[in-house]
Amino acid sequence: LLKSWCKMAGVTAETKSTHSIRKTKATIIYKETQNVEAVRKLLGHRSIAATSAYLGVEDSEALALALKTRV
Repeated sequence: LLKSWCKMAGVTAETKSTHSIRKTKATIIYKETQNVEAVRKLLGHRSIAATSAYLGVEDSEALALALKTRV
């Protein structure tokens, strides 16, 4: 299934995996929204720290965003 999607998108399937696609989508959502909490929930992570590490977000940036997005 992944190989056929890559073929349709014109992307080399050998360099892609379900994990890389999952991470890419999470990164796109984060870049568009700057909402680490939303990405954390989408990924099913228990902590913002885990999500920040997954996305490569700096600790200070993640903390500032988390404080800003509290409800």
